[in-house]
Amino acid sequence: MRTLSNTKIAIIGLGYVGLPLAIEFSTKYEVVGFDINAQRVTQLSRGIDITKEADLLRLKNAITPDGYNARLRFIDDLSLLRDCNVFIVTVPTPIDQFKAPNLAPLLIASEMIGSILKKEDIVIYESTVYPGCTEEDCVPVLENRSGLKFNKDFFCGYSPERINPGDKVNTLTKIKKVTSGSTPEIAEFVDQLYKSIIISGTHKAPSIKVAEASKSIENAQRDVNISFVNELALIFDKMGIDTNDVLEAAATKWNFLKFSPGLVGGHCIGVDPYYLAHKAQSLGYHPEVILSGRRVNDNMGMFIANKVVKLMINHGQAIKNARALILGVTFKENCPDIRNSRVVDIYNELEQFGINVDVFDPHANSQEVLDEYGIVLSKQLEGKYDSIILAVGHSEFLHLDYLQLKAREETIIFDTKAFLDRNIVDARL
Repeated sequence: MRTLSNTKIAIIGLGYVGLPLAIEFSTKYEVVGFDINAQRVTQLSRGIDITKEADLLRLKNAITPDGYNARLRFIDDLSLLRDCNVFIVTVPTPIDQFKAPNLAPLLIASEMIGSILKKEDIVIYESTVYPGCTEEDCVPVLENRSGLKFNKDFFCGYSPERINPGDKVNTLTKIKKVTSGSTPEIAEFVDQLYKSIIISGTHKAPSIKVAEASKSIENAQRDVNISFVNELALIFDKMGIDTNDVLEAAATKWNFLKFSPGLVGGHCIGVDPYYLAHKAQSLGYHPEVILSGRRVNDNMGMFIANKVVKLMINHGQAIKNARALILGVTFKENCPDIRNSRVVDIYNELEQFGINVDVFDPHANSQEVLDEYGIVLSKQLEGKYDSIILAVGHSEFLHLDYLQLKAREETIIFDTKAFLDRNIVDARL
């Protein structure tokens, strides 16, 4: 008989989503965290988390034999997962160079689980996908690899992740969780499983496809709203008025939705709308609003770079071999996550103008930035610059001496986040 008490969980993927989930579930159940990155596994086994998402004290207590918990292990050997009966998949779901869904990590994870899947096991997906992906793409892989029959021998669930990287207030247990299952019985089990750790409670969706769709529209809605204010920023720039002044005035009306203009990157908002659009197009519908919003947001880095260059020219500066400083490369403030960072668009555009660009970010891992984007991060701030672009609102940047960084009186300071004292900036988004 399936009960919560005899549940042994395997978490597949130990990144920003999987690690907090593994730690939290280990307070109630025996948990094995699996990742193909052996270095990551070694670090976590030593209580080290480079994502800075984990509560290190809770992590160390969970993996230490004399800790209050001691129910959590990290491994990179798939065979050690054979005793688990619930598999939770938290691998990335990126897009490729053509902005089409790249399901490779998800399907590889499904293939691995299928090789050790047993009767009565449950596979729960948390990775963001388009509606139908779990049952149409992942389940066939599980069936083919395991030789078992879906909803007879094994079962599936879907509970979309809602982790907000860098957010220490809205953490895993404080965000309501959507759950679903492939049968009514499994849906109830999955719901009770998450309800046992989620303080804010759960919402049991009527089907896996509904749960998948709910996640898709969460991020697509935010993306479209941001694209609207980004388009306003482009319009108001031509009018010579400050977008943030306009938004503050409009926000005095009780039902105005106050979104801020800016770069839209990261693992969710800049990616997930393409999953929903892909599914819509496969059904013969071309989503105008979603894709137009994506186009606006994807072009903001180019707009910022060109605006900086125009301001430099207007201030009498030579562009060729000028020095520019970009502050921040992560996709959001006070967070080391560099996935799908759109700051790179600013960097690439400035370099095409012949400008020498330095990038400084105290939160980002310099090796990751080099491997992912080919950018060498500055280890410290030194020298003088002809233009300075505040790209990410890290708290450290509030306290910089910007006058010391300026090469001349005409140095341009562009604030993309409306983050700095506006008396010291020449323009802001």
